[in-house]
Amino acid sequence: MPTKPAKPDRKGASSTSAAAVSAGIERRGLLMVLSSPSGAGKTTLAHRLVQSDKHIAMSISVTTRTARPGEADGVDYFFISDDEFNRKRDLGELLEWAAVFDHHYGTPKKPVMDALADGHDVLFDIDWQGAQQLNEQLPHDLVRVFILPPDGKTLERRLNSRAQDLPEVVAKRMRKASAEISHWPEYDYVIVNRDIDESHANLRAILTAERLKRRRQLGLMQFVRRITDQL
Repeated sequence: MPTKPAKPDRKGASSTSAAAVSAGIERRGLLMVLSSPSGAGKTTLAHRLVQSDKHIAMSISVTTRTARPGEADGVDYFFISDDEFNRKRDLGELLEWAAVFDHHYGTPKKPVMDALADGHDVLFDIDWQGAQQLNEQLPHDLVRVFILPPDGKTLERRLNSRAQDLPEVVAKRMRKASAEISHWPEYDYVIVNRDIDESHANLRAILTAERLKRRRQLGLMQFVRRITDQL
């Protein structure tokens, strides 16, 4: 369940609370999940969000599939054997995992938990199965966003234009799209990706609002106390 994630390699994130977004107030990080049927645009939106916001980093998944052209180990995914994947799963080292198109994907647990505790945000490009598993373990840290295509024909055109898969694979992805889309009610937010710039702006608005939620601003009580002491 693809999660283009990387060890929340705190890339670009400040060493104080990743998000001294809120006037330097200590904050717990959050986990933002993007899900969609293949071709709806979630991976493009994920990359744009990471590039535009230095306080959020992609979580890098492990996968048993081979690297595609242009992909690098430790950057796009950690490419591992079936035996190594099974070992990590059995030892509880994966936060979530799933089988997708005959391969396995999973999210390493430790770097994600470290990032949350340090106030850093982590972005996941995963499917509904991974989102459900994360919600079972970390419901209060999770923000789920489902990306919908504007229509079926656009979805098929996007899949064909990627030129990454054989025609039979594209057909398989199209057949699976309906089942994937049926899970949209499980998500906190839904974005219809008609225009990538508009969708990116909506995604950033969601992230900003979630960062400002009172329960995530752990240092808010001390901050308010300092203000009242000055009055």
